[in-house]
Formats: sequence, structure tokens, C-alpha cells
Amino acid sequence: MLNFGYCCINLTLQKSGVVTSRTMRKATFLEKGITYASQLALANVTDLKKIIEWNAAKNVKVFRVTSELFPWSSEYSLSDLPDYKRISDILLECGTLARVSNIRLSAHPSHFVKLASSKENVVKAAIKDLETHSEFFDLMGLEASHWNPLNIHIGCSFSEEASAKFCDNFYRLSPNLQKRLVVENDDKGSCYSVQQLHQYITEKIKTPITFDYFHHSFHTQGVPEREAALLAAQTWRDKLPLFHYSDSKKIYEEFSGNPRAHADYIYNKIVEHVPCDIDLEAKAKELALLKYRNN
Repeated sequence: MLNFGYCCINLTLQKSGVVTSRTMRKATFLEKGITYASQLALANVTDLKKIIEWNAAKNVKVFRVTSELFPWSSEYSLSDLPDYKRISDILLECGTLARVSNIRLSAHPSHFVKLASSKENVVKAAIKDLETHSEFFDLMGLEASHWNPLNIHIGCSFSEEASAKFCDNFYRLSPNLQKRLVVENDDKGSCYSVQQLHQYITEKIKTPITFDYFHHSFHTQGVPEREAALLAAQTWRDKLPLFHYSDSKKIYEEFSGNPRAHADYIYNKIVEHVPCDIDLEAKAKELALLKYRNN
């Protein structure tokens, strides 16, 4: 049986003001500084606990934590936040609640994280972003393993040079971050397929592959879906794979824009190629999950 989850936002709770991505413009950060950033972060983690409580009550076993808990975290260390002690305490409560409720937490740092970049400043920014994610997972008491993965894309067009650079920079990451990092297949033919990730990344640094069903439909490299899913699943070794699923907004919701856009809801029965957990990347978030689960 598959466990399904959703990503980052709970639309039901959002109606009552529960959000975890309070942020500000750069100008506001420059004006109000780390004190205001700390206040926003404290409010974000406080509401994260409310979302995890809701998930526990609704028997939702998989949840992706937003990457926006800490506004402008590129500009400071978490331990410098004036509210660091209170934030740390609440994060530990979040992690404890998730653990006792058997909720698997993950995160998906943004597309700006580019470990394969040829620009050192971009790589350093990527490492800082990833280390911040791993640090707040540490503060939550989450195990340093692929059970609580930090999922990223390679972040560039495929090349052997970029692949080698990614692998080299992997060893610049802290041990806990290395144990959490996973990579995801892309939805563009010029980027990384499951097969390319396996050959040029996973075989080198043993980083698991997050199989995205929807992305694979745009970049199969001639590999059938089931075969690609099985190949990705094998890379998780002793942990249950965490995959992604969404349907096409263009096909199912009369959308005339980008064919890669995700639909609000799930319209197809998800094929269980292997035992795994699945993040539903549907725009209707928990509403899409509940609807799918009830069908």
C-alpha cells in the first residue's frame, strides 16, 4: 500500500491564517534586519507544528516541509536569530510529533540550488542553502538519512562535466547533509533523465533518485515508466523510496499554458510500480490528497 502526502501548504488551515512561508522583500530585510527575520521564522515554525498536528489527525503519513521557514537565511546563521532558543524548541516538538505519528518529512530546496554550477559563488550559495535545510532537520531531531530526504535537481543541462562537478561538490557538504541528499529526474530533454542520474550521479556518490512520474513523461530517454521507477527505487537501498506524482493541468483542467504545469487535482490512478511513499505535487495540496484517497 502506498502512503501519499502533499507539499508545503495546507489550504484548509491557511484560511485561518496558518502559513509557514512568511517572508519579506530584500529592502525590508535591509531595513528591519535579523530581528524581524527571527520573528517571521518563529511564526513559521509555530504554524508548522499546527500543520503536522493536522496531518497526524488526518492520518497523513508524508509531508514536504516548505523551504521558506527562514526568510533571507542566506544572510545569517540560524543560531544568530534572537528567537533561536524558542525556534529550536518548537522545531524539536515538530520533529517529535512527526516521529511518534509516523509522518515522514522531507524538503525540496529551490531550483536556485545548483551544485553543478561553474560559478563558485553559485555553488557556495547552494551549499549554504542546503546546509540550512539540513540544520533545521537536525534541530527537529530527524535522522540523518534518506528517510528524511532533501531533494534537489542537478540544476543544469546534462553533460559529463556538470555531472563530475556535482559529484565533486557533494563532498563539500557536511556528513549529515550528504546522508539526506537525493536527486530528481527532470522534465526537459536537455536535462537529467533517471537513466542519466543513475549512470553519472548515483553510481559515483550513491545518492538515491527521486522518481517523478510526470517529469519522466517528458524525458523518458526511451525507458518505459515502470523500468525507470524500478531503476530509481533500487538506489534507495535500505530506505523506502519517496517519489513524486502529478497530473497535467493542460490535459485535465483546460489550461492553455505550459504543458509541464501541475494540475490542481489527481485524475489518474497511480500505478504502484514498487512499494514507496509519494508526494502528490497537486496545486490543491491536502484537498487533492483527501479527494484522491476517498475515490
